[in-house]
Amino acid sequence: MALLDILTLPDTKLKTKAKQVTAFDDQLSQLCDDMLETMYAAPGIGLAATQVDVHQQVVVMDISEDSDEPMVFINPEITASEGTQTYEEGCLSVPGIYAKVKRANSVSLRYQDIKGNNHELEADGLLAVCIQHEIDHLKGIVFLDHLSTLKRKMAMKKLLG
Repeated sequence: MALLDILTLPDTKLKTKAKQVTAFDDQLSQLCDDMLETMYAAPGIGLAATQVDVHQQVVVMDISEDSDEPMVFINPEITASEGTQTYEEGCLSVPGIYAKVKRANSVSLRYQDIKGNNHELEADGLLAVCIQHEIDHLKGIVFLDHLSTLKRKMAMKKLLG
């Protein structure tokens, strides 16, 4: 396993849209292992492949208290969402910046596992927030994009010093 470099704003590669994974092979497995190691070392609770300059639809996360319940989502797609919640979010690609973001309270997710098997998941609370945040990365969206223009400009000014 290897630690990967995490892209940070204003790197424009964070705006790249990820492509669907079609090869479920050892290379994909290695990427997921490396992403998990990188996420835990950062430390963080979620990481999208876009953040490590790999533009494939791969997300890893672990929201457990002991960081011992890793999850891997390949080609994740939100199929339904319900309600709203506001959660203070941060991001490994936007270090030191936190902001309240309004998102769906619960989501239905369709995804594949590392072997290409199809799965569905119902998520709410923090897991739902994390899923939406990481899927945004796969679409080239960072959480600052959900803020007002003024708040986004203030956050970028703080980020860039």
